[in-house]
Amino acid sequence: MTQSVVVQIGQCGNQIGCRFWDLALREHAHVNKEGLYDEALSSFFRNVDSRKSDGGGCAVGESIQHLKARAVLVDMEEGVVNEILQGALREVFDSAQLLTDVSGSGNNWAVGHMTYGATYREQIVEKLRKAAEHCDCLQCFFIIHSMGGGTGSGLGTRVLSLLEEEFPEVSRIVTAVYPSADDDVITSPYNSVLAMRELTEHADCVLPVENQSLVDIVNRIKRMAHGEKPGSVIKKNSTIISNKGGLSGAEKPFDAMNNIVANLLLNITSSARFEGSLNMDLNEIAINMVPFPRLHYLVSSLTPLYMLADVNVPNRRLDQMFSDAFSKDHQLIRADPKHSLYLACALMVRGDVQLSDLRRNIERSD
Repeated sequence: MTQSVVVQIGQCGNQIGCRFWDLALREHAHVNKEGLYDEALSSFFRNVDSRKSDGGGCAVGESIQHLKARAVLVDMEEGVVNEILQGALREVFDSAQLLTDVSGSGNNWAVGHMTYGATYREQIVEKLRKAAEHCDCLQCFFIIHSMGGGTGSGLGTRVLSLLEEEFPEVSRIVTAVYPSADDDVITSPYNSVLAMRELTEHADCVLPVENQSLVDIVNRIKRMAHGEKPGSVIKKNSTIISNKGGLSGAEKPFDAMNNIVANLLLNITSSARFEGSLNMDLNEIAINMVPFPRLHYLVSSLTPLYMLADVNVPNRRLDQMFSDAFSKDHQLIRADPKHSLYLACALMVRGDVQLSDLRRNIERSD
């Protein structure tokens, strides 16, 4: 099985990444009852044996010792990274995977891209190389960052270009979080525009996520939690509306929003993390969905939304899920493709689904 490396940059990128690792560990723990380091775990985790003097990893099939995420965490402020190291996921990362500063980028794309990009270039490349060396068959880099902040937009896109230079044959999939129209950071529109050019030039595939869409989804789920629809009551301690996860302390305003993006990554990577006869390779996302190299921005959608909060909710019919996937209410970016043109569509279905039902809905959607 192939491996992938997650690169988390800036406050937003690290908070979303932290949620992703937390949910991924929970998902694997639910499936992996024997406590063995299998190929599914090896795709995103290393199994490190601290008893070995060189800190080497254990082979697939051996017992789980210490799982280490295949990740690189970068932030020019140390606050979020320090919170992660003090939280429930502190054992999943080590100092060799971290790169922090204390001053931040001041919400300035140029500071992150030019100043810090030049200052920390060698250190970033070294950490990326070490992460890649721990992979037997490196398939993809997942970059998570925001478009409005200085470190996320500036240094994030600089890291993206470094990945193209150092690993030109490895796919680069970017999850970029865009600011909402009423963002209170005055430089966020400029940062976003400057970062967009870099994403167009250096990414293989971009999953844009808009803050306002996340806010709308969270509000919709919370309305369901208060019993707006019979039979759709969400548990009060569900992962979408609680602070359960890698970050310690009280729930923060963006926690629920970060969980939605983490679930998006969880679903996209499921075929790479688990075996299945109908699984698709991560590289196939870009191959099948990008008709022209520069048109690599995909509109993401999640359905059913209540599954983000409570897996015990009665199952939604597959027919309705297909319809919801094309609804603007379920999209992570505020767009309505029904009024435009679909160049390509891909639906990733997880769970016990009959092929006959899938074919019927595909034919119905034509």
